[in-house]
Amino acid sequence: MTRSQYPTALILGIEGKCLSSDEKQFFRDLNPLGFILFQRNCESPDQITRLVGECRETVGRDSIPILIDQEGGRVQRLSLPHWRNLPSAKCFADLYEISQADASEALYLNSLLMARDLIEIGITINCAPVLDVPQPYAHDIIGDRALGSSPRIISVLASIVCRGLLAGGVLPVIKHMPGHGRACADSHLELPTVDASWEELENSDFIPFYELSNMPWAMTAHVLYSALDDNNPATTSLKIIQEVIRKTFKFDGVLVSDDIGMSALSGNFDERVSASLGAGCDIALHCSGNLKEMVATASGAQSLRDSSMRRLQYGEELRQRTIRDEIDKEFALDRLERLLAKYRML
Repeated sequence: MTRSQYPTALILGIEGKCLSSDEKQFFRDLNPLGFILFQRNCESPDQITRLVGECRETVGRDSIPILIDQEGGRVQRLSLPHWRNLPSAKCFADLYEISQADASEALYLNSLLMARDLIEIGITINCAPVLDVPQPYAHDIIGDRALGSSPRIISVLASIVCRGLLAGGVLPVIKHMPGHGRACADSHLELPTVDASWEELENSDFIPFYELSNMPWAMTAHVLYSALDDNNPATTSLKIIQEVIRKTFKFDGVLVSDDIGMSALSGNFDERVSASLGAGCDIALHCSGNLKEMVATASGAQSLRDSSMRRLQYGEELRQRTIRDEIDKEFALDRLERLLAKYRML
């Protein structure tokens, strides 16, 4: 693939359960890198498989990133009756305090089974786990999505989640760099400001991201950190992305913005995309599926950079290399349910 053929550095949402003719034409002309699915797009395994096939056919690529937020607990886009009701991250953190061995096994099995459910319907990337270190005074937008409150324990448990997802054939996306746990506002609605010092962040919030910096994908936080850059949230901060994420964390994977449609970011959609890509994000994410918004978003986008293509290729090679071909799903599910039932967590 020549550079002129590189996809546009966007991952976009879809309005419904199949592509409209207008969406097909727009996606065909734009050639976005990939797509993200939400509950509005998910009815049944067969329907999602068809939708993923439509997306591939429309952009003319057999292999495209298909993302989803399937964390468990209050953030899961696939639900009953076709898929399991997944425990929250906090459930496993609580179990870890009782039995580290059982919690580790249960979390691995849960992540492995989750990945198998996703890959069977064509979803290759899961926007999980959350590596944010929650603070008691912070907004509950993170809350039980966190894998505990200790940076070290979060690092251990997040590593298990990533290992399970990779074994199941799905790439994890660690989030939200460089940390959303101190935010006292919901970035979906407004821009949170964190006034912690570099030392405070380094001794807490940064730790899980540094420990898991070898992961293939990560997502930014729409949070302003006054000690790091008092003018721009992380997503649009050249200083934070280059000095903290790339140099301090030593993260060299694919960096995707959080949803640019969230109210934490200022400016028009094209300005938000341009700012996030200009700051160093590899890809900008737009989730609503609103075609008018996507058209505006596209006007601020560009083709993927060579460095972004390299990171994407590495991620796909890692996914292919770490997948376990032989998995007894029935046995794994039975074992997981026994472990959770043992502690009355079903």
